Amino acid sequence: MPDPLQTALHIAASGLQAQSMRLRVVSENIANAQSTGSTPGAAPYARQTVSFESEMDRTLGANLVQVKSIGVDSTPFKLERDPGNPAADENGMVKMPNVDVLVELADMREANRSYEANLQVAKQSADMLNTAVSLMKDA
Repeated sequence: MPDPLQTALHIAASGLQAQSMRLRVVSENIANAQSTGSTPGAAPYARQTVSFESEMDRTLGANLVQVKSIGVDSTPFKLERDPGNPAADENGMVKMPNVDVLVELADMREANRSYEANLQVAKQSADMLNTAVSLMKDA
């Protein structure tokens, strides 16, 4: 049977990896919030989404989180009037990314809090493991 503290470390590490990927995707979305196509009528940057799944690790006897997929948001693109833009159609309309920066900031805050919670679990588990090792050395 695996050590419960090591199992907790593995679970927290899987959460850290998943939330790191989520933060990366949110960062890409924010960075490309104004990225239009390069030619008239071309599609702009499409918002990416992250899906998670639980996977049973039989050696640990625990469920770990992992990124299931990185998808593309199917929300329609916004249209803005900008006749001088190289991506403008014959009516001067430009397709803009389907990225809402406020939604991305909220998602970033949630991912950051989850990351910090997993980091705390990892720190506490490591501290407990170190304390147990110290006690065994002194015995």
